[in-house]
Amino acid sequence: MAEREKLTIAVLSGDLERALAAFMLAITGAAMGMEVSVFFTFWGLNIIKRNEGSIKSRGIMRKMLNLINRGGSKRLKLSKRNMFGLGTWMMKRLMKDTNMPSIDEYITMAHQMGVKLVACTTTCGVMGLSPEKDTFRSEVDSLAGAGYFLGEARESKVTLFI
Repeated sequence: MAEREKLTIAVLSGDLERALAAFMLAITGAAMGMEVSVFFTFWGLNIIKRNEGSIKSRGIMRKMLNLINRGGSKRLKLSKRNMFGLGTWMMKRLMKDTNMPSIDEYITMAHQMGVKLVACTTTCGVMGLSPEKDTFRSEVDSLAGAGYFLGEARESKVTLFI
């Protein structure tokens, strides 16, 4: 049996349009039979943070950072043309009008298609995020560091940074 081609995506941004691009590519790769891993680091962790509940963090600076940077898929904004939330609202409305899945639906589809969703433990430490599973959505498969990402990238036919 031939080994499946691999696609590895590093998501560094928590912007809505970049999250959508990452999940579109991940789902397409999985549909093409590729083994797909998506590694979330720095602001990309916002995409996979839970929408509900509080974020546990250690230290005053980390608590302040997590207070102003709550994250969660429902809070993602456009990077440009946000226009105080109007741009994000318009994009979500256009997505709905054209039957495009929401970011939450993309996350669920990716997980169901076998896409591995991985949170970066190193960034969790810097940002004061508890590396416990309850910090992130249930679809997150594992927590791992940069070594994991480099191992996946080394074996991948395609590696993308978003």
